[in-house]
Amino acid sequence: MVLELRPAAVADADGIAEVHVRSWQEAYRGLMPQEVLDGLSVSERAANWARILGETGRGSQTLVVLDGSRVVGWASFGDARDADAEGAGSAVGTGELWGIYAHPDAWSTGVGHLLISAVEEALREAGHETAYLWVLAGNDRASGFYERHGWHADGASKVDERPGLVLNELRHVKRLA
Repeated sequence: MVLELRPAAVADADGIAEVHVRSWQEAYRGLMPQEVLDGLSVSERAANWARILGETGRGSQTLVVLDGSRVVGWASFGDARDADAEGAGSAVGTGELWGIYAHPDAWSTGVGHLLISAVEEALREAGHETAYLWVLAGNDRASGFYERHGWHADGASKVDERPGLVLNELRHVKRLA
């Protein structure tokens, strides 16, 4: 496996969507209703990703990891989006890891490490002193990954209500500076 990390482009939308859907279907099995996971559409996600990646001035960045020409992981990050971000540190100096996923075929291969290290460095370079992310309650694999990389649960939680499901999420934080 030869990995390449680079900023995402609109042309990566299909690959990002494939990783997004397949990782949700694998990682969230037993944590979300199976009919929700089975109903995820790569083509719908791809259209959404093409729109997101085509926008300018969104205040976020997306990185991809390629193995050859195949997207095997991605991460989106930027300024904190939550009004209570000061709970994770200084609101002005707080960044957010919006999402990070690797294709299940690429789990435990270094893809996630490459992504989270690059995100942390980019957030530091942008002047963020702290960062936070939200992880689905019960997603022990992801929580363990974050903890191995120096992130820790700070006790904050939120409920994300979506059509057909309610997601309980826990906040993890990391001091970057």
